[in-house]
Amino acid sequence: MVPITQVPAVIRDVIFEWRNTRAADLLFTHRDDSILAMVGLIGLAMVVLVVRALTRSKAGRTQVALPAVLDWSGGSWTSIVRHGALILFLAGLPFFVMALADPYSSLTHEQVSFPGRRIALMIDASSSMMARFPAAHLNAKAPNEATFFTTVAAAETFIRQRMSGKYHDLIGLIEFGDEAYVVTPFTSDYDNILLSLSLIGDWTEFMKFPDQGTTIAMAIEQGTGLFKAFDFLDAAGNLMLLFTDGQDTQVMIHGKSVTEIVAGAVQTKIPIYMIRTSYNKGLGAVLPDDIWKPAIESTGGKFYPAGDEAAVLNAIKDIDTRSAGRVDIKRYSSQQPKFAGYAFLAASFWTVALTLQLTVPYFRKFP
Repeated sequence: MVPITQVPAVIRDVIFEWRNTRAADLLFTHRDDSILAMVGLIGLAMVVLVVRALTRSKAGRTQVALPAVLDWSGGSWTSIVRHGALILFLAGLPFFVMALADPYSSLTHEQVSFPGRRIALMIDASSSMMARFPAAHLNAKAPNEATFFTTVAAAETFIRQRMSGKYHDLIGLIEFGDEAYVVTPFTSDYDNILLSLSLIGDWTEFMKFPDQGTTIAMAIEQGTGLFKAFDFLDAAGNLMLLFTDGQDTQVMIHGKSVTEIVAGAVQTKIPIYMIRTSYNKGLGAVLPDDIWKPAIESTGGKFYPAGDEAAVLNAIKDIDTRSAGRVDIKRYSSQQPKFAGYAFLAASFWTVALTLQLTVPYFRKFP
């Protein structure tokens, strides 16, 4: 059973699955049954036509003969529209036969394409994130009003927003303080990312986080390294999303300046979007804003000085609209059923045909 709120997402998944499936690569569990069914349908149609031809009544005493009226103008091609319901029914028939054959894929390696992006999600877990940041909706279930829990909830909101859209992102999760750690490498499993967020958002886990300073450059360097580890640096559609209070004035890390570190993102065309969460503080109210705003925006991303919950939510919405793109991934599958797409298309054609037949009298007229 699928909740009605998830029906659009399920339909999108079925369509993407069908679009990325090559019929020539499929195997069929019930090929013979499908062929017999097709032959039976064709035979039944021919029998009906023969019976109608044999039982058609001839002109007699119960009928009125009228003189023929010749139409010299020729028939209109639009008259075929009257048979729209029948045409839709016939269009759905091949898909029904394919679904009936129960197609499945054997062990395959395929290149598939989905709308979405590769997103490195980075969350600041430094001690300064214990500062108060009340958010009635975002951290309603959090143990307190600390900025950290607001940002974790904001990251979850962003992911759920992507889930409810048409996207199939690859998302990696990084937690950072003085050092940066990859919590979850790139995955298309949204539930896995949400689970990881819930784990790092636990109060006990947060208090055990070892590195209490804030070194934003370390997160950016780790994010770039994650893209490199997955060989994504030359791919289009990469993005870094950084949640932090921005309390970092360090301009040199490992002998590199902030400009040099973000230059790696610039060269590989990875825009960085930074949501700076400091309660009741607009742009410039946090001293490091002057450092990070130009650095972040030099990558093609955007710096969001979020001083309240509304600003955080607006930033998430804006980033979501800016994050359209396409992701090409390699996928391996072993005996995966593929009938759903064909069954869905057949049902769609037949539903429209039945609706037209029952609701629009024009489609029930004889020529």
